Amino acid sequence: MSVADAVPNLLICLREGLEAGLVVTILLAAVRRLSTPERPVSTTPVWLGLLGAVSVAGSFAAVLTYSTAVLTSSARAAVAGVLSVLAVGLVTAMIFWMRRTGATLSGQLRGEVARAAGLGAGVLAVTAFLAVGREGLETTLFVWTAIKAAGSTAAPLVGAALGLILAIALCWLLFRQSVRLNLGVFFNRTAILLIVIAAGVLAYGLGDLQEAGWLPGARWIAFDLTAHLDPNSWWVSLFTGITELAPKMTVLQVVAWIAYLATVIPLFIRAGKAPAPAAPAAAPETEAAHADWWERIAGPRPVLVGAVLVLVPVLAAATAIALLPAGASNSSAVTVTADSCAPEWTSASTGTQTISVHNKSAKSGEIDLVDADGAVAGEIENIGPATTADLIATLNPGSYTIVCLFAGSPQLSSQRVRASGAQTDAPQTFKPARASELRGPNDAYQAYVRQVLGRLTTALGAVGRDVRARDIPAAQADWLLAQQEWERVGASYNSFGDAGTAVDGLPNGLPDGVQDKGFTGMHRLEYGLWHGQGPEQLVPVLDKLGADIAAIGDNLTSTDIAGDPAALPVRAHEILEDALRDHLSGLDDLGAGAAYPMTLADVEVTRSVLDQLAVPLDDRDPQLRPHLASALDGLRTALLATQDNGHWRAPAQTPPAARRAVNAALGGALEALARVPRLLETKAN
Repeated sequence: MSVADAVPNLLICLREGLEAGLVVTILLAAVRRLSTPERPVSTTPVWLGLLGAVSVAGSFAAVLTYSTAVLTSSARAAVAGVLSVLAVGLVTAMIFWMRRTGATLSGQLRGEVARAAGLGAGVLAVTAFLAVGREGLETTLFVWTAIKAAGSTAAPLVGAALGLILAIALCWLLFRQSVRLNLGVFFNRTAILLIVIAAGVLAYGLGDLQEAGWLPGARWIAFDLTAHLDPNSWWVSLFTGITELAPKMTVLQVVAWIAYLATVIPLFIRAGKAPAPAAPAAAPETEAAHADWWERIAGPRPVLVGAVLVLVPVLAAATAIALLPAGASNSSAVTVTADSCAPEWTSASTGTQTISVHNKSAKSGEIDLVDADGAVAGEIENIGPATTADLIATLNPGSYTIVCLFAGSPQLSSQRVRASGAQTDAPQTFKPARASELRGPNDAYQAYVRQVLGRLTTALGAVGRDVRARDIPAAQADWLLAQQEWERVGASYNSFGDAGTAVDGLPNGLPDGVQDKGFTGMHRLEYGLWHGQGPEQLVPVLDKLGADIAAIGDNLTSTDIAGDPAALPVRAHEILEDALRDHLSGLDDLGAGAAYPMTLADVEVTRSVLDQLAVPLDDRDPQLRPHLASALDGLRTALLATQDNGHWRAPAQTPPAARRAVNAALGGALEALARVPRLLETKAN
């Protein structure tokens, strides 16, 4: 169990528990001061409000746990993502509230206590219930999302328990006046660390939404260090546990993490300079006459009222859970060690299975449930050492094996077990692709690219002749033909590395922008042709461009360019995703306004990649390629409709209806193409 995984929940439970505990502590102290022998004031309403709030938080946690347990993996990812983003929003609001009020919190609370006491015992109960209930719901949500981000480990629960214990102990000591605590300093000094943790939870939540298909860019990876880092090393565990960041993150996750920190930290610092709000004044004593309802309701029956406060949330949660779809009908428990994989796996039946997997090894890894053909019926993507996680799968009649894949260890498997029973409506499973299965398609792709590069070189020769003859309109027309040939190479998301940037890079980020010497390639040529430059400026650009294209052809088998067979299914989706990001947004328009013809070329190369992947795709889903062809046909039709008498128009000059048609068709094609990398996700040979 990683100590670092416990830090986020320890911090949030300590802060939130202390905040809620202070309310209860001050309420109890106020009741003690207000109580007299002639008119004693009972502390029972405060304790009943506290119990009701704890019941609400516990019931909320139960609903979260049971509701997600019966969902599909994509639905669980969607729920986890939404709740993570919501938790970050709530915690951020809490941080800023404490920044403004931490120094005067005690005075404000005493003002509220005075008002509550003036209104009657019932308001004391409501004050305790609302204060603790709000903190309890926020804490439950953040703890739950942090546990999901940690990836099946008991550390977040341990951290949460320690944080609550520390908060309770501090509140008790404060109540006994055994210690003094500067609340403003405490909350402000822990806020920065909590902001960093919240940024990591936000990134994790967005990753879940990408996995569920709610957000694009799941395959646009910013970095992947999984092949270079040992997830069990102490420093990796410490970093990921405290920051909630992962060794593999998408561009959206990284951008969101940076943007959150860059926005929230300066605002937090600025908020501390604003004057704190004044503590509210106590309510007039005359208001007490209107608040004797608690005495009328509770009277001599405070235990009955307490039971209602505690049981109503529990009954509501139980009703919600009972109304959920039926979960797993069969369950079993297995263990994995460094030398064995689920030896307890001896029997199975059709239908939904819940297999509780306890990892007794010292490593993190992946657990797969595969059928006789090697198709994955269910999986645990990451299970930490000394932790337990559920593998949920719906089985049809057939044989199944549990496979254990741990970092740095050979693959281990359980015995093969036959599931008996009736056929179910389980979703179709597919055999994971092997890198060896994709080598043939990738070789075909490389041969295709060499042909396109030859045509690109020829097209650039025509541009060069036009430029030397100072025939700029002809050079612009030939540039478009050359740019379309480059698009047909399929170099999406900088997948050709520095060589691709040299050919098709943009001036964004360069110190001198379009005038920077590092700005080269097709778009540098585009800028010159549409901004009045002549042969003196453009011939050197053409010469270097020819050399850079030749370098791509010479190094095509490099793993940094097109030598990784596992990247080909991803390319099938990313080519058009790249078109959406760069072309239709205008990001790569340096004057030509050629978004639509470039996207049309991207449609053509996408078809080529799908043709190269025909055998493994048809082997897994014979209906997919016809469906994709139909989607690409619709996109092609929409793109051609943007022309005006055979001439391409820039998006800004295209009628709105035609633009919307392109966007809709592209969105539909991307949604359909997203199935390709999922279907052909590779496993090690």
